[in-house]
Amino acid sequence: MLTISAKEMKDVLYELFKKYEFTESKANLLAEVFTQNTLYGVNSHGINRVPYFIETVKKGIVKVNEEAKKIEAFGNIERWDGNQGPGIINAVTCTNRAIALAKKDGMGLVALRNTNHWMRGGYYGWQAAKENCIAILFTNTQPNMPAWGGKESRIGNNPFVVSIPRKEGHIVLDMALSQFSFGKINNYKLKGEQLPYHGGWDEDHKLSKNPENILKTEQGLPIGYWKGSAFSIVLDMLATLLSAGNSTYKIGLKEHETAISQVYLCIYPEIFHDQDLQHTLINEIINYTHDVTPSEKGERTYYPGERAANAEKHNSKNGMKVNKEIWQKVLSLL
Repeated sequence: MLTISAKEMKDVLYELFKKYEFTESKANLLAEVFTQNTLYGVNSHGINRVPYFIETVKKGIVKVNEEAKKIEAFGNIERWDGNQGPGIINAVTCTNRAIALAKKDGMGLVALRNTNHWMRGGYYGWQAAKENCIAILFTNTQPNMPAWGGKESRIGNNPFVVSIPRKEGHIVLDMALSQFSFGKINNYKLKGEQLPYHGGWDEDHKLSKNPENILKTEQGLPIGYWKGSAFSIVLDMLATLLSAGNSTYKIGLKEHETAISQVYLCIYPEIFHDQDLQHTLINEIINYTHDVTPSEKGERTYYPGERAANAEKHNSKNGMKVNKEIWQKVLSLL
């Protein structure tokens, strides 16, 4: 492993994205998001995804010069078309729009179609929380999990994000509906380690902890088994219906994952004029969760986003641990 500072990573990535003809502002935003994702300890959707992202640019899957545009509005609900532009840039744009609608009307929803992978959904949760907005965000994906009771992949691991602003530290839940995101599974593969729990099925349709076997089949295990399967189906339905975009089924007909559907819902809690009460209620829940006997020595409980915030502080001070092969691959693309 190498230790890379946030400044060094952002500078390298900025030059890389400029090379592939992104404008200065877009190259800067992409470099910022990929670096921030790594800084928060999510290498799987940060630096590790950069080579994949460049590959999608080379293949024309990500259209460098396209941007998300509003196509319909229904009060504080809007539909946007991503025009297959960069998923990160489209996601930042639509999160900002949902925030603006929320601050105007108390709640705002933007449904986006025809976009690309947003990388780490949690980034946009933090983005909303920093603007003092609650956010509920989700996306569909290509089929990469079997619906419960079936063998072939028919549902997506549809990442789901909930964020709640808080003075002492924002609450940000960022989870795929598979037991492990495929980026996380690839992390274990890069480290030559087995998964700590079953993460999907192998070619014999047996549950496996072997990351290579699961990556080969692209058959992740839904969280909560049948419950995660149902959750995935419902999120796919909502993203597809609200955006009038592609479902996981339609996405799966394409050679590569693209033209996916997403939802950005923001709520502005200041409309209730009881910020002190909100603060008390949130901390009451956190304190109750923290004040518990650890299940194992050295263990403790965390609220969603707490580990990520701790990782950001540590990595800002000490630098980020990066897989040497991944970093060399990124440098070779310059």
